[in-house]
Amino acid sequence: MPDLLRFAAGFLALAAGLVVLALGAAAAATLLIAARVEARYPPAETRVAVAGGRIAYLEDGPRENARGTVVLLHGASANAYDPMEGVGRGLARAGFRVVSFDRPGYGNSDRIAGGEAATPAFQARALHEAIDRLGLGPVILMGHSWSGALALRMALDRPERTAGLVLLAPVAMPFPPTALPWWAGLALKPPVTWLLTRTIAVPLGLYYLPGVAQGVFRPEPPVEDYVGRSRAPLILRPGPALANIQDLAGLPAALAEQAPRYGSLRVPTVIVSGEGDPVVVTGKQAEPLSRAIPEARLVTLKGAGHMITYTAPDAIVRETESLLARLPGRS
Repeated sequence: MPDLLRFAAGFLALAAGLVVLALGAAAAATLLIAARVEARYPPAETRVAVAGGRIAYLEDGPRENARGTVVLLHGASANAYDPMEGVGRGLARAGFRVVSFDRPGYGNSDRIAGGEAATPAFQARALHEAIDRLGLGPVILMGHSWSGALALRMALDRPERTAGLVLLAPVAMPFPPTALPWWAGLALKPPVTWLLTRTIAVPLGLYYLPGVAQGVFRPEPPVEDYVGRSRAPLILRPGPALANIQDLAGLPAALAEQAPRYGSLRVPTVIVSGEGDPVVVTGKQAEPLSRAIPEARLVTLKGAGHMITYTAPDAIVRETESLLARLPGRS
């Protein structure tokens, strides 16, 4: 029996050592990947100070005599370049002043409050402060995917600062919680999530990034050099990876809290969604949202998928121009 116990103890020690060695190797790989990503995509955004940190942003289009100001809000796993390089440049050419923000914790923006920044409500406060500091005035909020919820929250909290809403493949309506396997529940516990994003999550993300970047365009083909144009690899750093997981995990509860208020919105709204979107299904999100917001206009693009910011930018520009004509004093 003593020999058996010694064998068991030795086996456990060896197993623990191998786990530590593997995590150490993954941590080293994470540092290397993050360093290479930051060298490949050095910060090009401007940053504005808000309470607790700084928010980064890109800008295009005229400052003087602009037709209106459009604020772009990116979705999950992304950054300010994603919507700017998709639809933002077209809006700028059409005469709009365009400002695209890195949400807190993404791109070159500070996370500001760690896990507390994971809700649309928190991010709405931070971005409203950034908008105020930049003196942008009432703006058209254009939110894609996850940021459909964010744009809506910004309009709910400060309607006087919101000229209109353009919601693109938006996540906005509550959905039933999904039962998670034990390992997923464990992975979402804050200390475990922190460890994972500093060890195995980033190397795994690097492995899966090309396939994911193609998959989000289905049923349409991906556009050329999407990964480079959108700077998608910026998510392959521990800070943004952790922020992304926190934001996704906290979204169901946030939607359940804010969705009952959508009926109070009196902001001109257009919702644009792809008929074949497999990521945010139009029938479960855009369609019920259009019924929840008084006088919202729903535009469903035939054959389009989730990345309509890249595959249908001209249609989005036209819808933004139509919304502009509906604003007070523009008729």
